[in-house]
Amino acid sequence: MKKNAAQREFKKYKSQINQIEEIVEHSKPGALIEHESSIRKKVRHLKEFENQGLKDFNEVYEKYEQLLEYVSKRMLDYYNNKNNTDFDFYQVVRGNYNNFLNQGLMTVLTKMHIPKLIAKEFEEKFPTNPKDEYIHTRHMKRKFYIHLGDTNTGKTYNAIERLKTAKNGVYLSPLRILALENFERLNKEGVVCDLLTGEEEIIKVGATHASCTIEKVNLKEHYDIAVIDEIQMISDTHRGMAWSKAVLGLQCDEIHICGASNAKYILEKMLKDCNDEYEIKDYKRSIPLEVEYKNFNYNDVKDGDAIVVFSKKRVLEIAEDYSREGIKASVIYGDLPPEVRRMQYEQFVNKETKVLVTTDAIGMGVNLPIRRIIFMSIRKFDGEEVRELTSQEVKQVGGRAGRIGIYDVGYIAGVGGTADFIKSKLEAEDNIIRKAVVGPSDAILKIKSLPLNEKLALWSTREEKLDYYTKMDISEYILILDKIKKYKLKEETEWDLLKVPFDVSRDDLMETFLNYVDELFINKQDELFIPQCYTGNLDELEIYYQKVNMYYSFSKIFNLKFDAKWVYDERMKISEAINEILIRM
Repeated sequence: MKKNAAQREFKKYKSQINQIEEIVEHSKPGALIEHESSIRKKVRHLKEFENQGLKDFNEVYEKYEQLLEYVSKRMLDYYNNKNNTDFDFYQVVRGNYNNFLNQGLMTVLTKMHIPKLIAKEFEEKFPTNPKDEYIHTRHMKRKFYIHLGDTNTGKTYNAIERLKTAKNGVYLSPLRILALENFERLNKEGVVCDLLTGEEEIIKVGATHASCTIEKVNLKEHYDIAVIDEIQMISDTHRGMAWSKAVLGLQCDEIHICGASNAKYILEKMLKDCNDEYEIKDYKRSIPLEVEYKNFNYNDVKDGDAIVVFSKKRVLEIAEDYSREGIKASVIYGDLPPEVRRMQYEQFVNKETKVLVTTDAIGMGVNLPIRRIIFMSIRKFDGEEVRELTSQEVKQVGGRAGRIGIYDVGYIAGVGGTADFIKSKLEAEDNIIRKAVVGPSDAILKIKSLPLNEKLALWSTREEKLDYYTKMDISEYILILDKIKKYKLKEETEWDLLKVPFDVSRDDLMETFLNYVDELFINKQDELFIPQCYTGNLDELEIYYQKVNMYYSFSKIFNLKFDAKWVYDERMKISEAINEILIRM
């Protein structure tokens, strides 16, 4: 690493140490496994700077080593108390320090000190190569057609056209709204198609096809043709495992994969290893993109503009500002229910609104007639830090500008002299996706020597043997298991509870989730109480919508009686109420 880059990285690590110490100090034992993994990575990275003459290097390196020792000792104390053992930290790592640094305390403990049976079980239950989890698929000869390129280039359109010719087929989407759009398109064009998402099912008599969110795909079913959309999501630390499972496990003769060009490397690695045949088609924009060097200002807004910000708060503020000026705006942001997004999209398409104010949620989804994309900022908070947009993000969002037959040129603008930055990102090569994310399989339930949370923690610390795979972030799993441990549930039940989709960072949703666990496993109810909403403000309605979704998902996963009509009607009622609020802004 060049010295300037090393200095920047070192400075960042130095500035983070006190904050990490404070977080670790207040973390519960169940969360320490993730902290230990993160600190180990930092210690390994710092080691690379050892001979670069960095000021305070020894002091900072020693602090991280001490912090790693502190976290590891707490983990070991927790393990000893829980399992009535008396392992000593220094004895555990003595002679195994490099393994400890690379793989973690629990892996060293498991491999070197806990009876070898557990480590052996992991080796037996989880194949070295993730592809070998899908035995039936490995006996198939599959053909892949890989459609790669920028946004708005017809990749998915061409794949869907081919899907329509299949005797039976499946479309796999990252978003419910995309699954719904293609469900409607296929049925409209005479292909009878089911809709399967975590939030709803629409089963058609005589259906030959299914349009699904990717987590709902049935890997036991055989398909003639499948379409996997937005393949670049394969590197997402929380959801990427679903794309990896689809690529490795789909029992399908012909598979079309659509997405960004930076996924080419990882796809070739995976498919060559699977001995599958593949062809790659690169797509180029037929509509040019032009960067405007004149700074955008609020009074410069024109019909067909999409103003991009990076928080719901800013979306609503800007939409309200324009409303006061007599300019109607549609709005899009992450928490908005799909039904409301569609209503807002349609108002924009039908020119009932002049502009669209949106987060980067617009980067993935329905193509709209947008004349110009305006970046109000080139920095975003990604859940961990505020950082500059990547080239992929600028292309994904900026590429929404222009529409064949409506806007023959797509324009991109910015504020505060950001035109050069935007142009450089549009012209830059995207960071190549070098690792596909994999998750734990049901096989983990066959290991009986440890509780589920400890098995998952151990699984997460075992490094993948192949360098183009990496493990998913299991912190949400660990959090949920920590919340439900008081119920003393069967492991299979705990595993099913991890499949309920909801935002675990929201206390109100976690409360609803735990109430449902109470109702089902303590009160032994055969159906859940429906959620309630007592106010009509925007935030409460959005949370209420998510609670209705949880009621549906929980009921489906545990085969409970529930009123499906109420769910669909209530969702629509909530969506209409939210849309009315947005229209009145």
